[in-house]
Amino acid sequence: MVTLSGAASASSMANSSGAFSFLGLKNGTYTLTPSRTGYTFSPTSQNVTVNGATVTGVSFTATQQVNPTYSISGTITPTAGGNGATVTLSGTANGSTTANSSGAFTFSGLANGSYTLTPSRTGYTFSPTSQNVTVSGAAVSGVSFTATQQVNPTYSISGTISPTAGGSGAKVTLNGAASATTTANTSGIYTFTGLSNGTYAVTPSLAGYTFSPTSQSATVNGANVTGVNFTATVQVNPTFSISGTISPTAGGSGATVTLSGTASGSTTSNGSGVYTFTGLANGSYTVAPSNSGYTFTPVNQSVTVNGANVGSVNFTAAVQQAHSATLSWTASTSTVSGYNVYRGTVNGGPYTLINTSLLTALSFMDTNVTSGATYYYVTTAVDSSGNESVDSNQVTAVIP
Repeated sequence: MVTLSGAASASSMANSSGAFSFLGLKNGTYTLTPSRTGYTFSPTSQNVTVNGATVTGVSFTATQQVNPTYSISGTITPTAGGNGATVTLSGTANGSTTANSSGAFTFSGLANGSYTLTPSRTGYTFSPTSQNVTVSGAAVSGVSFTATQQVNPTYSISGTISPTAGGSGAKVTLNGAASATTTANTSGIYTFTGLSNGTYAVTPSLAGYTFSPTSQSATVNGANVTGVNFTATVQVNPTFSISGTISPTAGGSGATVTLSGTASGSTTSNGSGVYTFTGLANGSYTVAPSNSGYTFTPVNQSVTVNGANVGSVNFTAAVQQAHSATLSWTASTSTVSGYNVYRGTVNGGPYTLINTSLLTALSFMDTNVTSGATYYYVTTAVDSSGNESVDSNQVTAVIP
């Protein structure tokens, strides 16, 4: 095809001999440009002036491309969402381009093959989200998308874990303004989407590897966050982790978690009730939480580490009920100054005095008791000379 532009515009298809012509032209200056898929032309175009006579001999030489390339083009509408949008190309070749002020975009120099085009722009969604395109001996045009502004926009956090031996299949955990987990792809790339503004902590893990840094803070503030990258290093003597969550956060936040067994230690759960023990060798462990004013179900858990991290060692916290034991007795028939109360943890004693001063009332509440324990009590009477009677009969209190 030969295109005419300048004083007039037109196009003409060359015949089987390669000859072409434009008729009915007025005097003026024109530019002729030939084109055909898979060919280049010399010269690429020619300027011709018509001045009272027919012009002939406007010739071009066509050369077949050894490795012809093509283009994929399209438009994102409306322009409010298309202007400046990023369009990503993947498949037989990879790349990205930015749509112009009209929302138009073009990828050129593409070989035959299969491609996927995906538009993106902060604050917008796109329909369709991506399109598959096959290039087969010709340019592809009209790959169109529709942009819709998000009412409550969300954003993403992404990065790469390298090298791929330690990144591929790594688990990446997100905590903070929201919590989530994802798995890095075979190239070590991970992405968290649908995130609102806020501060997040990103932490990678993979059995047999350590990561630098161990975690990173990322703040989302009206835009996607990229480049949250990590470097994975093979452990010479690999260690693993035990992690879990204590819920609800009222009882989990700030709880002390104790580890015993092959190794021992303690850690404090974060504001979301999440805790982690790292650097653990294979072996058997017991994990037990504690937090003042709370009981936990289960009380503890046995965990075996065998070549991999262990997660979801979770506990449920419940507000601890206050307990007490109330004692009462009959007044002594003798004249006394007061009474003492003794407590033991073994049937029949020995007993320990638990009141700090002589009691004049005929009752006493013991609030220093532990849930699930059994206590044994006796009382004595004391006269004005300090003489103390023998023990009363023993009573038993079982604390629920």
